[in-house]
Amino acid sequence: MTRLSVNINKIATLRNARGANNPDVIKTALDCERFGAEGITVHPRPDERHIRYADVIELKKVITTEFNIEGYPDERYMKLIRETKPAQATLVPDGPDAITSNTGWDTIKHKKFLTEVIAEIKSMGVRVSVFVDPSVKMVEGAKEVGADRIELYTEPYASHFHQNKEAAIKPYIEAAQVAHSLSLGVNAGHDLDLDNLNFLKKSIPNLDEVSIGHALICDALYLGLENTIQLYLRQLK
Repeated sequence: MTRLSVNINKIATLRNARGANNPDVIKTALDCERFGAEGITVHPRPDERHIRYADVIELKKVITTEFNIEGYPDERYMKLIRETKPAQATLVPDGPDAITSNTGWDTIKHKKFLTEVIAEIKSMGVRVSVFVDPSVKMVEGAKEVGADRIELYTEPYASHFHQNKEAAIKPYIEAAQVAHSLSLGVNAGHDLDLDNLNFLKKSIPNLDEVSIGHALICDALYLGLENTIQLYLRQLK
């Protein structure tokens, strides 16, 4: 079974555009769960341009599915993990000025840093996923630093899907197979949508979770949030 975790950052972006509380981020997260989402993902950034740190605290109090907090593991992020103890912490390498995550960790170059951070997070009883490119070496490095899972960065797959989906998926299949052989769980995320999701799922049978936000919220503008979540869930069957 592949879980669908809905990233609600875009809901917070819309709310912040007017400065009030419409849409209500907490209510939207609960509605996503009610509509079938099997997890909620957030990625708080230091400038709080979408999800705010205070949102994360409040979300933890009410979410009943898996709560996944993405972020670069600086002290503010680590403090948030200590305070909320989510089901999963997904570590990304992007700095505070990045618009979105656009590359995976070099798990070899940053081995010492990641090993220390992951050990601390796991001591809190939190599962750790490391964001990586579909590279066998980076997957092996993720195992070395103590990660429980990898999250495959799927933007290159999505970008080349319509040109040659078989070629686009090939490195992901190989990376996922290596992860499975190392007893690492496999997540995926970035630019996944209703066009490319099912092929990814069928190609990677051991896929544990996908985290989808931007495309899902864009589809929901036309199709409605409940209907959209159901459509994404069907792609994962």
